[in-house]
Amino acid sequence: MNRISPRQLYFFLACVLPAGKLVTLPSLLARDAKNDLLLPVLIGYLIEAAVVFAVLLTAKKNCSLYELLKATFGKIAAIAILCVLSLFFFYAALLPLLEQRLFVQSVFYDTLPSLAAFAPFFLFAVYLCAKPFSSQGRVWDILGPLAIVGLVGILILSVGEADFGELLPIGGGGAGVWKALGTLSGWFFDGAVLLMLLGKIDYRAGTAWKGTLWYLAGGLGVLLFLAVFYSVFGGLAVNQTFAIAKTSKYFSGITVLGRIDYLFIFALSLVMAFLCAVPLQAGLECYLEPFGREHHLATLLSVAVNALFLVLLYLLENRFGEVLRFLTGPVVWIFPIFCVLLPPLALLLRRDHA
Repeated sequence: MNRISPRQLYFFLACVLPAGKLVTLPSLLARDAKNDLLLPVLIGYLIEAAVVFAVLLTAKKNCSLYELLKATFGKIAAIAILCVLSLFFFYAALLPLLEQRLFVQSVFYDTLPSLAAFAPFFLFAVYLCAKPFSSQGRVWDILGPLAIVGLVGILILSVGEADFGELLPIGGGGAGVWKALGTLSGWFFDGAVLLMLLGKIDYRAGTAWKGTLWYLAGGLGVLLFLAVFYSVFGGLAVNQTFAIAKTSKYFSGITVLGRIDYLFIFALSLVMAFLCAVPLQAGLECYLEPFGREHHLATLLSVAVNALFLVLLYLLENRFGEVLRFLTGPVVWIFPIFCVLLPPLALLLRRDHA
């Protein structure tokens, strides 16, 4: 079986995961927290870093989540728990997929119907989701540096137009900071995803705390981008829906060189294409761990799940706002339960019956 090396894990935590937080989330945070948009993200990262540390510490047991659950609760209960967790991953996948569909259609293919522009993603996702989750390590080796180049390039082109005085005075967001915490919870399921990597990580001494530090380093990159983003647009940031495609377009050299920033936007877009498939793949892994991959089960499940989401995206076309309000409103409690409260409990699971 493929094993995920510490290097690959660190690329995933520090470079790949942050990319998904740079599209629509910045404008939503500006809407809720105004110039204090950095504070809820800082709080969110500190909380999730503790979850990441707990899950990575569990990886020392060198057992999959299914093996740990079976040893602790028995086979039937383990399968039932994994089925519930799978439903959560599919639930968590909806918001990033809707977001990316809007991004692709609006930034790259504004003359094509939204679904036609994004439908090819599911052909790619069918193949990706049918592969073992542990095989993604080699992909993260490539995506990690690509994400760094994309983000650094956008920041370099954007920082010249930034007025960091827009972030003052601190406290201008008021109680909106707490509302922003609920909004960003839909993008912070990182620790929960790591549960499905248990038993697949080549754990070495210090991997837990090193991985947590790398995760926080990725958070620092997100905070830096948010600071530049709000400093460029100020009070107008709330209207800049696709943040990574907006801040760099005011670079003075674009009038001579053209939209060279698209090189960096394309780089981050490629990273996000793989990232969108992560919760789908994690959800499928919940079924495949107890039942195995024989008789093309992985391929059949991958086709079925991706076809279902293709239909969902068709039914929810132009309803991103409604879905967002629902997920961050009446049912906002689902994300803290599955992303903050439950993953650290993996530390309590027994390795075997002895």
